[in-house]
Amino acid sequence: MIPQADRARVTDAIRAAEVKTSGEIFCIIARQSSDYRLVPIAWAAVIALLVPLVSIYLTDWSVEWIYGLQLVVFLAATLLLSHPALRFHVVPRQTQHDRAHAEALRQFWAQGLDKTTGRTGVLIFASVGERYAEIVADAGINERVGPSVWDDAIAALIAGIKDGRAADGLIAAVDMCGAALAEHFPLPAGGKNLDELPDKLIEI
Repeated sequence: MIPQADRARVTDAIRAAEVKTSGEIFCIIARQSSDYRLVPIAWAAVIALLVPLVSIYLTDWSVEWIYGLQLVVFLAATLLLSHPALRFHVVPRQTQHDRAHAEALRQFWAQGLDKTTGRTGVLIFASVGERYAEIVADAGINERVGPSVWDDAIAALIAGIKDGRAADGLIAAVDMCGAALAEHFPLPAGGKNLDELPDKLIEI
């Protein structure tokens, strides 16, 4: 999703941001947070259930013909709605956000952001398929920084992705997160960031 040169730019931005703080920034961009394979089947079942209702009142077909038509409609609707170009359009927006949020939390724990020394890990997460972005901060940060602080960073990230400049959006978000961390978690005089997590962007 992001060329190697742009990934290197994001890595450089993370390193530059962590020079001024004891916090740790980690970036993940996902193609999608779920394949939603059951959603097209559920919609196809609803459509197929309407077939007998229409057929009984508008035709004189036998039960066998109506049942056969119902099966054909179910299979056709399942195949059609399972196409990647259509699948996301039949998934409720709240469901997409819930799946993306769950994936963000899963990645936060999977990448070990909850295990930094000062509990100062920050995950910048974006899921392109769901058009969803979130910043997940560890307990040490949440005690001092409210969620509203991350709003501008999320807005910049989403704007970059929408414009086809995902790397620029990520870099802007990293810079904003770095500024917030430097304000609330600055390095002590002469100190150095322990760099407990890899400074890189991961695509999943």
